[in-house]
Amino acid sequence: MLRETFARFDSELLAQLTPPLVKVELERFDGSNIGDIVILRMKILFFLRQRWECAITQCEENEQECFFTDESEGAKLPFFLQKWRHCHRVQAHPTDPARCIIIDDIQYRAPFGLNALLYPVLWAQFAFRRPIYRRFFGK
Repeated sequence: MLRETFARFDSELLAQLTPPLVKVELERFDGSNIGDIVILRMKILFFLRQRWECAITQCEENEQECFFTDESEGAKLPFFLQKWRHCHRVQAHPTDPARCIIIDDIQYRAPFGLNALLYPVLWAQFAFRRPIYRRFFGK
């Protein structure tokens, strides 16, 4: 179940994870292997357009966990971020081999010391993903 779930972290899933008030167009999706590139064009609050480019810098699979990490810095990010690191983890459930645990492990830096202000927005964005993951993976 672990590897099957991890294999479905693809452009189809990414398209469904768009938070409210943000329209995301997937410009490029190479995959989730080291060196792959993902480029998003975002329209925030109906008028603000931003481009986001990430590179996959880590990817690993073993019996307990599969993960990949996308990172970007500087001009490749929306204006409200300076640095981004997002590790998409899928872990084996400790007692039920038919289930997995999905973890979005995020590190970021915002300009002008706005990290604390951005935290609740990012928290809400990723909390929004929980029911989508359940629906997409059928549990």
